[in-house]
Amino acid sequence: MRLGKLNYRSIASVSRRLRGSNIGLRVLAVVLAIGLWIFVNSAERGSVEQLTVPVSYSTLPQGMVIVNHPATSVKVEVTGPRSLLSLLDPERLTLKIDLRSIADGPSEFKIYPSMFNVGRNTAVTSISPDSLSLDIDRLVTRDVPVHLAVEDRVAPGYMISSVDITPPNVTVVGPSRYVAPLTSVNTEPFDLKGLTSNTSRSVEISPPDPSLGLSTGHVDARVNVTEAITDRELRSDVEVKDSDFKYRVEPKQATLTIRGPAVKLAGLAPKGLAYVDANGLAPGSHEVPLQVTVPDGMQLMRQSPDKVRIRMYHERLTTADDEHPS
Repeated sequence: MRLGKLNYRSIASVSRRLRGSNIGLRVLAVVLAIGLWIFVNSAERGSVEQLTVPVSYSTLPQGMVIVNHPATSVKVEVTGPRSLLSLLDPERLTLKIDLRSIADGPSEFKIYPSMFNVGRNTAVTSISPDSLSLDIDRLVTRDVPVHLAVEDRVAPGYMISSVDITPPNVTVVGPSRYVAPLTSVNTEPFDLKGLTSNTSRSVEISPPDPSLGLSTGHVDARVNVTEAITDRELRSDVEVKDSDFKYRVEPKQATLTIRGPAVKLAGLAPKGLAYVDANGLAPGSHEVPLQVTVPDGMQLMRQSPDKVRIRMYHERLTTADDEHPS
């Protein structure tokens, strides 16, 4: 009987102790839960997300063009609960810049946090850059002559007589500040090295500025090459033709300036160019015109002297080998 009472009391005591311990655990669990909730909620409210948001430029007036290269995106910093920040889509936050009332010239657009629809319980705290710079110009169209750029030279003794370009002009479209000063547009270099005859090629046009549009990207160019015309000075012995008598002529040489194709002129020999006609001259002293003969395609520009003095002797020339007195 005593043993039974002891067991009952012992069991009751243990039961009371367990119930007291269970309450403590419950209290501890509640405290931990509250602390965890406060920690998580605090962390949620203090989260930061960095996003790269696209910039869209719209409704630019017709006939206007953006000359510079404005930013195509901005970096924003958003704070708020992490669960909400994770749902943000940069594409849906696109910054839209309305240009419908913009004028030509520089413009500045200030960016404010309110321009980003990030939703409740979140806020934009930083924007970089916080302003956008645009440079606007009028779009114009002009016809501009094409200039053939060349490199190297034609063969020695030759020259370019003319250049034909088809089409001779191109239409240029672009910002007025770049189109207005144009006097011509250049082609890529046309190689002339060693040319001695007319040559045709298709050549690309070199755009004066990347922002300009051209009605065509190439032209057909024909370079017409002729022999260069130049002057050459020669000293020619004065010959006497059709003389019946022995003679002496003064001066014995003439200075001639002849104009003609450079290549042919370089090979021209002075012998036989200057002469006097002694046909019918009697013995005695005579002043006669100096005559000059030049090949076809050449022209006598100057001669010195215009006249020479020839003395005809009484002694007749008997054979072709007879020499006139020195």
